[in-house]
Amino acid sequence: MEKLDRIQINPKICLGEPIVRGTRITVSVILKLLANNRSIEDIIEIYPELEVPDIQEALRDTAIAK
Repeated sequence: MEKLDRIQINPKICLGEPIVRGTRITVSVILKLLANNRSIEDIIEIYPELEVPDIQEALRDTAIAK
């Protein structure tokens, strides 16, 4: 299984939902924005603490979970 460095699951943060490490931004929020036709650039503008690899890894997290 592929190791994800940027995605974290901690039951004490956001009820254990996968988040981008060091933030409280959940993978599900990122996926919802992408599903609503927001670009990676839009997401980074909304959440400037994110980087492109964070969003890419959130997508990989989803693919691995299936």
